[in-house]
Amino acid sequence: MILLAFDTAQGALSAAVSDGGDLHVVHFEERTRGHAEALMPLVDCVLKEAGIGFADLDALAVTVGPGTFTGLRVGLAAARGLALARSLPLVGVTTLEAIAEPAGAAADEITIATFDARRDEIYMQAFANDLEALTPPLLPGLGEAEAHLPQGNLLLVGTGAPLLAERLEKGVRSFRLSPARPQPDAAALLRIARSRIEAQGLDAFRVAPEPLYIRAPDAKLPGGRDPGEAA
Repeated sequence: MILLAFDTAQGALSAAVSDGGDLHVVHFEERTRGHAEALMPLVDCVLKEAGIGFADLDALAVTVGPGTFTGLRVGLAAARGLALARSLPLVGVTTLEAIAEPAGAAADEITIATFDARRDEIYMQAFANDLEALTPPLLPGLGEAEAHLPQGNLLLVGTGAPLLAERLEKGVRSFRLSPARPQPDAAALLRIARSRIEAQGLDAFRVAPEPLYIRAPDAKLPGGRDPGEAA
């Protein structure tokens, strides 16, 4: 099964392609803007390096958030367009799952995936070693975050990890910081998507995933309307 995955939702841009479980090509770069212009050239690049064309793809995977409004829409729109054009299944993976998967938790650790959401808030979610969600995706204030953490040894990963660590250092919680990348990587998307397809089958992903918005977008249309509000 040839699978293409890409991410534009947070502060990076990445794309990866695999065949039969082998990671053929992965490109990752930190990027806070310009995702729309750079995404498709990057996708073309990884496909060419792998010797694969769009016609060879069996499935797609994309991050669905939480993330920046613009970046998230860029990735989802591109993934939905490709899925529709080629009649491909499309697996949605949250950005929190994507950074939790490669975090490297020990057997007795709970992974806390977290992003800096600004405004003294963080996106966060707790995961077991098998990536089972122990909490829903949350957006607490930094002063309230510890109250949402499960009991146990914690592994913090993501751009919000240093912020959360500062709070935990004042208490008695046992934790450490993961050395893994704090941004989503398409290589992790591939592994997660492949596992879900193997468990549920391709037909379980024929309906395009919806974006995961925990916070309403900051951007406003003329008249003060939200971008997602009906005209």
